[in-house]
Order: sequence, then structure tokens, then C-alpha cells
Amino acid sequence: MSQAVSFNKLRATRPIAIGMCWLLTGLPIAAQQSAAGIEPIRPSAPILWRPYLPVEVPPVRLSNSDRLQILIRTGKLYLSAHDAIALALEDNIDIEIARYNSSLMAWNLERSQAGGALPGVPNGASQSASVQNGQGVFGSQQAAGVNIPGSRGGSSGTTNATVSQVGPVTPVLDPSIQISTAFSHRSNPEPNTVLSQTPNLVQGARTYTGSYQQGFLTGGSLTVNYSDHYLNENAPLDVLNPSVAPALSFSIQQNLLQGLGIAVNARNITVAKMNLQDSDLNFKTTVSGIVVNVLNAYYSLVGDEEDLKAKQDALNTAQRFYDESRKRFDLGALAELDVTTAQNQVAVNQLALVNSQAAERQQQVQLKNLISRTGTGAALIADVDIIPVDSLVIPATDDIPPVKDLVHQALANRSDLIVERGNIKNAEVSALGTKNGLLPSAGILAGRSTAGLAGTAKTVTIPGEPPFTADPYFKGGIGTALGQVFRQNFPTENIGAFGSIQIFDRAALADHAIDQLSLRQQQLTTAKDMNQAQVDITNSVVALRQARARYEAAVQSRILEQQLLDAEEKKFNLGASTPYNVIVQQRDLTAAQSSELAARVTYQSARISLDQTTGATLEVNHVSLTDAESGKIPQPSVLPAQN
Repeated sequence: MSQAVSFNKLRATRPIAIGMCWLLTGLPIAAQQSAAGIEPIRPSAPILWRPYLPVEVPPVRLSNSDRLQILIRTGKLYLSAHDAIALALEDNIDIEIARYNSSLMAWNLERSQAGGALPGVPNGASQSASVQNGQGVFGSQQAAGVNIPGSRGGSSGTTNATVSQVGPVTPVLDPSIQISTAFSHRSNPEPNTVLSQTPNLVQGARTYTGSYQQGFLTGGSLTVNYSDHYLNENAPLDVLNPSVAPALSFSIQQNLLQGLGIAVNARNITVAKMNLQDSDLNFKTTVSGIVVNVLNAYYSLVGDEEDLKAKQDALNTAQRFYDESRKRFDLGALAELDVTTAQNQVAVNQLALVNSQAAERQQQVQLKNLISRTGTGAALIADVDIIPVDSLVIPATDDIPPVKDLVHQALANRSDLIVERGNIKNAEVSALGTKNGLLPSAGILAGRSTAGLAGTAKTVTIPGEPPFTADPYFKGGIGTALGQVFRQNFPTENIGAFGSIQIFDRAALADHAIDQLSLRQQQLTTAKDMNQAQVDITNSVVALRQARARYEAAVQSRILEQQLLDAEEKKFNLGASTPYNVIVQQRDLTAAQSSELAARVTYQSARISLDQTTGATLEVNHVSLTDAESGKIPQPSVLPAQN
């Protein structure tokens, strides 16, 4: 009796000891978060605890860099094109969004490297009160092949949920350990008391199970199972009571047709690696697009500023001519209609000035939104006026290389075209799964298990029969039983093969056909975009040449209109012309100035567009992709007064 009590105490304290060892591995160490970065921070803790802690993702950065405040002086933002690009690289919110793509792709790669679909959920209830073969009354019944309804020690049920996907499912590559413990106290009516010798079989059972599972890219898997069953019951003829029955088993499985091969099972990993590489190219595309938008907005603002000055000069000229006409009217040298005509020209120029001011304000708002994460919402930038430092300068020559060379440069440098070509490779790798899914399912499996049994021996006496007891080999506790397991005294081995052929597997056939058709569409789309790139480059070259010709013609027209106005004013001063003729020349000069300014802006936009279509935007504007990724531009900004 004392031996059984000590044996029970040892078994009862085992879960507590295991739990204490688990807790003593240490509590998680607080992670140090970098305020400047956006990368998720992995937890820092003992290895047994670490996998169950979440990563810490720094909060979003919504404040602008210090560069913006440095460039503001007395309520004005003095901005060069270089500083506008630097502010966009540091503070543009679209670029900040794009910075997360690399981390997302890296975590997608890590998810793919884990393999498998969503993990299933073990059914721990199936382990409740189960017994090993030969252990106790139920174990004796199982060993003898007796099946009494309601007397089985464990309930049936699936152990994992099933998740399907198109093509073979990659095995779960991360090793997993499942542990379950069940305690039970049962009372079972025994209509046949031959084995139990009691009409009410009372059992106290404890079950400990654990398993280790590991999948491989070859399409195979390894499973190691361990179980330990403790049983104490009131059967008089039970010669081992209480008893323990540990068991250890190994099993391997390998696919031979469907799901065979590293290329098939690693296809998601390969695609994730390609996507991670493409994330830098996609980021470059985003940065290039933002730089183009900033340059167009900046030089449009420069044009609006110059147009505003031209409209103000035209108004001043009209006002001066109106004042002169008024004086001559007072002297009786002009008719009242001439004065009214001059006054009307003042009103027309005032309206043109108001429209120009509105356009300039709108362009400022657009540029502020590109160079600030807060747009115009922050007081720091909401009320400041942007003063462009650079001007619209048209170079003497364009030095445009041949279109053939520009096309070659675009195909080599444009990140969006490189990504498109890479997407075809991604689709080809993904199609390996649907192609392999056409094969039948076949595989081999092998396993080996060993069991042990030990307990407190009892001598049983039946009237008319000699006393009997358990074999001395089974006397003892968990140590005796584990010794039997590791000595493999009771081994069981198995090997087998399996196969499954689905006749007319139209689903797999359709999946493969859909993949191939989508791949062909993508190949054609990529070829179309390559051709379109050549068209865009040709159009950009033509547009740039037309913009130069338009600019040169507009300059000549403005010079001639200025000469005509000067001549008309001289004639007017000599009394050989009328106010109407002077006003007409003023209008023509204003229109010529506007045409020249528009031609300069158009030329600048055409130059920016050509750089974009050839993939040279970042190189031409000296933008480092590394600096753009970090959001810190090392070149300092200097106010014009400090130059």
C-alpha cells in the first residue's frame, strides 16, 4: 500500500515540476524600440518563451523633418528644386507608405519558409482516459480482441483541421510539439464480470501525450509520438495495479508523385524571395513618380510666379497708360471713349492678375502636399508662402541621344519594366504547383514503435486455484517501463505504400490551364508594355523638340511684340496713334509673354517626362535610393542669403 501511495505522489507532482521548469526559463526581456525606424522589432527573451511573443511595430511617423523648418524664414519657405526633392524624400507620405513594402515582403518570405497551410487544432479530448494495449481490464479486452460498446477508453475524433489550396500543399517546415494531459475518474457497469470480477469498474487514469512533427521540402515528414498512461482500478484480478504504460513511436512519410520535389514545395518561398527583391524596384518606381510630381509642381509654381509678375507688370502698364489718357482727356486732347477704353484694359488686367494669383495659390497647396506629411494641416506650413529659388532655364542645346539608345536605356533602367519581366518568372514558378497537381497521389511510409508496461504487483487468490501474480519483469514504476521502451523489448515495425488516382480530375486540369492562360496573358501584357515604352520615348523626344521649337518661336514673338508696343507708344506720344492701337499692342505683348512662359514650362515638363520614360529621373536629379529608403538626406539645405 505504501509503495502505491508513493508511486501516486510521484505521478501527481510530475506536471507541477514540468510547469516550474518552464516558468524558470525566464520572463521576456523588454525590447528596445528605435524611434527612428519602422522595422518591426523581434522580441528579446529566452528561446523557449520567445516564439510566443509578438513583434513590436513602431508607430507611424506623422511629423515632418527638421529640414522644413530650416528653410522657413519670416513666414516664407525659400525652396529650390533640390530642396523640394529632399523634402519629398523625407516627408512625402506616399514614400513613407512604400517604405513598409520591403518589411511586408520580408515577413511574407518568412511565412512561406514556414511551409504548409494554416495549422490544424489538436483534439485533446481524444486522449481522455485512453489506455495502452494490455493495461488494466480494458487493455486486456483490447489485447484479446474484445469490443464492448461504451467500454473503450478513448473517444474517436480527428486531430487536425484540413485546409486545402490550389496545387500540392507544402509540408509544415517549422517543427511543432504538441502536448496534452488528461485526468479522468470513471465508473463503468460491467455486464460480463469474468475479467473485472466486479459489476462496477472504477478507474482513475492519467494520460500524458506528446508529439514532434517536422516537414521537409522534399515532400516528406517525420513524426515522433510519446505517450504515458497511468491506471488505477478496483478489479480484484488485476495483478498490476496501479500500472504505467509508456510508448514511443517514430514514423516517416514521403510523397512519390504529387508533392514530390524541392522545386514544387519551395515554389512559394521562391516567389516570396522574388517579391522581396522586387520590393526595392517597386520602391524605386514610387520614388521616381514622386520626384517627377515634385519637379512638375515646382516648375509649374515657378511659371505661376513669373506669370504673376508678368500680369502685375501688364496691370502697371495699363494703369500708367490710363493715367496718361486721363490727363490728356482733362486737357481736351483725347475723347472720353479713349479714356474708357484705357480704363477697360485696366479692369481686364486686374481680372487676369486675380486669376493668376488663384492659380499660384492652388499650385502652392499642391506642392505643400507633396513635400509634407501633414499637407497644409500643420500651422508650420499652412500659412507660409513658397518662394521658388530656381528659375526656368532653357539650355542652349538638348543633346538628345538616338531613340534606339534611349530605348535600350529604358529597358535596362526602368524599375517598372524590370518588375514586369520578373512577374513572368514568378508566374512560371507558381505554375509548378498546378502542373504537379495533375499527378496521382502516391507515397511510402514507415514506422517503428516500442511500448513498456510496469506497475505494483499483487498476488491474486481464486478459490480452488493456486495463487498467481504478475511476471516479475513487469514489477516496478515508470523507470522500469521506460527501460523496456528504450531497450525496445516490445518493438513494432511497419512499412507501406499508398496511392490515389482521381479519374477525370477536371479541377486540377482546369487549375493548370488557368495558370498557363494567365501566364500567356502576362507575357503578352509585358511585351505590350515594352512596345509602349518605345512609343513613349519616341513621343517624349518629339515633345521635347516641339517644346524647344515652340519656345524659340515664342521668344521671337515676344521680342517683336515688345518692339511693336514701344513703337506704338512713341507714335502715340507724337500724336500719330490712338489709345486703342496702344491697348491692342499691350494685349498682344501680354499674350506673347504668356505664350513664352507656357512654352518654358512645357519644355521643362517635356524634359522631366523624357527622363521618366528612360528611367533616368533619380540619376539626373542625384537621388540616392539608399537615402530615400532611410528617409534621411545627408545634404544640408542652405538659405539663399547664406550662399
